[in-house]
Amino acid sequence: MPTYEYECSACGQLFEVRQRISDAALEHCIHCGASVHRVLAAAPFILKGSGFYVNDYPSESRKKGLTEEKKATADSGASSSTAASPTPSSPESSSSKP
Repeated sequence: MPTYEYECSACGQLFEVRQRISDAALEHCIHCGASVHRVLAAAPFILKGSGFYVNDYPSESRKKGLTEEKKATADSGASSSTAASPTPSSPESSSSKP
């Protein structure tokens, strides 16, 4: 159910009421009984975390950055794996054949 904000014309009190969309708007203040009017309020919609939008629909600059990041990671991973694992030297490979 949506939450609607109302403001009292007499006491100035702001209050929220959860109502069905099909329900009629309130006419009287719940605090003093005077007339009220509905106030437009921003929808309580908050994206937290990485979210589907960032992952599924990235901007062109983000796509480019992700591609460059993957290339850099692949390049550094390839160079570090060859440097980290020296070729094994066995006595058979070091001996020379006549």
